[in-house]
Amino acid sequence: MIAKIGKGSNMYGAILYNQQKVDRENGEVLLLNKIPDTINGRYSVAYFNKCFEPYLSANIKTEKTVRHISLNPDPKDRVSDEQFTEMAQEYMERMGYGNQPYIVFKHTDIDRTHIHIVSTCVGIDGKKIPDDYDHPRSMAICRDLEQKYNLHKATEQEQKQADKIFKKVEQQKGDIKSQMASVVRHLPKYYQYTSLGTYNALLSFFNIMAEEVKSERNGKPVHGLVYVALDENGNKVSNPFKSSLFGKDAGIAQLQKHFEQSKEKMKTNPARSVLKNTVELAMHTTNSEREFKKQLAEQSIHTVVRRNDNGRIYGITFIDNGSRTVWNGSQLDRNLSANVFNDWWNNGTKPELKTQDNHLSNTTTIDDLPTKNLFEFILQEHSSNFDLGLFSLLPDAQGVDYEEEQFAKRMKKKKKKGRRL
Repeated sequence: MIAKIGKGSNMYGAILYNQQKVDRENGEVLLLNKIPDTINGRYSVAYFNKCFEPYLSANIKTEKTVRHISLNPDPKDRVSDEQFTEMAQEYMERMGYGNQPYIVFKHTDIDRTHIHIVSTCVGIDGKKIPDDYDHPRSMAICRDLEQKYNLHKATEQEQKQADKIFKKVEQQKGDIKSQMASVVRHLPKYYQYTSLGTYNALLSFFNIMAEEVKSERNGKPVHGLVYVALDENGNKVSNPFKSSLFGKDAGIAQLQKHFEQSKEKMKTNPARSVLKNTVELAMHTTNSEREFKKQLAEQSIHTVVRRNDNGRIYGITFIDNGSRTVWNGSQLDRNLSANVFNDWWNNGTKPELKTQDNHLSNTTTIDDLPTKNLFEFILQEHSSNFDLGLFSLLPDAQGVDYEEEQFAKRMKKKKKKGRRL
């Protein structure tokens, strides 16, 4: 079994990603820890987000307060819901999060059924839970769980492969060809992309660019591909390397086959609608290009923006590392095209969000309220020695206006900074 630990600051986005799976019947909530149930057993993103607010508000110094963890058994393993629940509880207990609020979601939208756990590293007392040596501790727990539940053991090579992070090409390190090869040879095995444009968007993240070469040889047309290393500003810093140096998968013929195969797979890939809603949420809750990119990056979504010499945005691509798919904005929706972002970031015209997704609106109703008053629930779950002043930050029991809440939190931070000065 392999565990992946994501650390970020966007609790709403982490919950939204998982709840959308539930709403589309590609997932379900297996366990709530330190979170009160609702009267009717239904949950919303707004409700879950509200349950974490007292913890997040108790510590404004810690930047990455959200923990988004996935536990991934081998596809051959058959794990029951009860076993998933037990594994999640043991894992969180041993990682130091046993007394934290957390939600366990089961995902069934791919062949490998797995679970996601959303929690926070901030205790109700406002103190951050230490996370030193998280990775080795997590690996040790996974090995124990494999043995306890008779799961297939992730070999050292499999672990390295699953945790593989493609590294950017760095000119100063030398041997550019080998650096490029470690990326180019493996990308087709892991990512789906439908055109040379989206392929280049993905490559650009690793400081690489692919260029088509068209010429004639003995009177016959020759169509090939070369790869060039880039610096952080997108300037070429190497001579071109023929695609044949990196194997047949890096050549134009094989890439075109990959494009066609990806088109077919991505037509029915549920990641499209999830990514679309996540991007729209980021548009709704951020005010600049930097904030927008940062919010998506916290959910393993990288944004590649292409500008001409005059600074006009003519292309925008989203690399969803969770589903390993690459999408042009216009592929997701015409309201996410490059022109829309150019009007926003260059001309100051922020688009109005027009979406049918209920999670972007005020979805909490009277029926969604907890069986106990949320204040009483949290108070009873923790020691009475805590400073009760932090509970004044608890949101009202009505629906959540997410944008208004974020504004209120920013104002509170400014006031507290002002007092310290």
